[in-house]
Amino acid sequence: MFEPVVATLITSMARTVTGARSLWMGCAPEPVQRIYFANHSSHGDFVLLWASLPPALRKLTRPVAGSDYWNKSAVRRYIISRVFNGVLIDRERKDPVDNPLQPMLDALANGDSLIIFPEGTRNLEDGLLPFKSGLYHLAKSYPQAQVIPVWIANLNRVMPKGRVLPLPLLCTTSFGIPLQLEEDESKEHFLTRSRDALLALAPEHS
Repeated sequence: MFEPVVATLITSMARTVTGARSLWMGCAPEPVQRIYFANHSSHGDFVLLWASLPPALRKLTRPVAGSDYWNKSAVRRYIISRVFNGVLIDRERKDPVDNPLQPMLDALANGDSLIIFPEGTRNLEDGLLPFKSGLYHLAKSYPQAQVIPVWIANLNRVMPKGRVLPLPLLCTTSFGIPLQLEEDESKEHFLTRSRDALLALAPEHS
């Protein structure tokens, strides 16, 4: 009952604190199934990206997050599961038989869009870490879903580690041109191409 109110409060706060702007540079905010992949420098990344989507798209889009972090407290579990309808994955592979991608595959099969961070962990430096293979396998399993690079700029500088109050810097989310896995394209080539497409959206590269 209260989840839409909480979601509105969180997204409004995110946009107010960051002065967030959405730049649809290579695609339009259309209600089609998508896999948004972005750089990852803060726990607030998915919140800002999700808040950057029009309300109609937020209802279709689920952030992918690590269960090890979001299951640590009742408040976190409530936020990720009830407010954002997130897809939780086991990054620690407690059971090696389980496919860590299965929750994402199930969400795509249900018609949902996803927000993922292919670096796999927060990167506190400039640039991008090497991509994990999950993006490739998702694109291969669901070629009908558009694969959209999204560069999140300045969020790690607005709220750097250890700072209590945010800095007054403008954040942007830049949405790029949809990618598609080519026929017979190797995993290595697709991940390199995806990584290059994301880096090309960074302010220093534009």
